[in-house]
Amino acid sequence: MEISALSIPMYTGTGNTGLEIAMMSKALDTAEIAGDALTRMMEAVVTGLGQNMDIRA
Repeated sequence: MEISALSIPMYTGTGNTGLEIAMMSKALDTAEIAGDALTRMMEAVVTGLGQNMDIRA
């Protein structure tokens, strides 16, 4: 049995698994929610509901 012959199928089998896709989907959802919240916060500042916008890193 050749090790080099086994390494190619093992490497190609570790591509995009369902778990990786699910994690990226969750990260995208989280980024969209954070972006929507930031947009709402900035709109509130523009409409005069507040004079300042506090941002913490």
